[in-house]
Amino acid sequence: MVFIETHEELVREAEKWMKDTAKSYTIAASLVLMVVFAAAITIPGGNNSVNGLPRYSKEKAYDVFVISNALALFSSISCVLIFLSVFTSRYSENDFLYGLPNRMIGGLLTLFISIVSTMIASTIAIYLVFGDKSVWALILAAGSACLLVTLFASFHFSLLFDMIRSTYFPGLFRKRTDRILF
Repeated sequence: MVFIETHEELVREAEKWMKDTAKSYTIAASLVLMVVFAAAITIPGGNNSVNGLPRYSKEKAYDVFVISNALALFSSISCVLIFLSVFTSRYSENDFLYGLPNRMIGGLLTLFISIVSTMIASTIAIYLVFGDKSVWALILAAGSACLLVTLFASFHFSLLFDMIRSTYFPGLFRKRTDRILF
């Protein structure tokens, strides 16, 4: 009890940081969600006027587009739900030790999956629309996608790795053991 009473300010600051971080990532995941939902509704190349099926539905690249877009959609929905659960936490001592870090780790991982899947779907959509006619458009799209994913990873993976290390590996609050995990 003495520890809890003497660290009330630290708990308030940590709660504010968690809420601010979750808010930022929720906004990012919501933006990804809007983009991939729009991509699912407006299929690249449109529909065939004769049979109503997507124009590129017989191509393998279209299958990759559908799978990556669906993965982006469901992972961004999961990300939003995970980060929204941060706001409903009680912010007790145990929440800070396990629950909140697990939510932040899960949210960051699903956000990364949704961003990577969105970039794949966007690049494939450009390939489907332009095909072999514009190789430069495909190279530019793929290069931009790789650059954006790399930038996101470099900016946010340090936070993710620190949270994983402090949550799952021995440290100040646990006994040191010979086991690799837990």
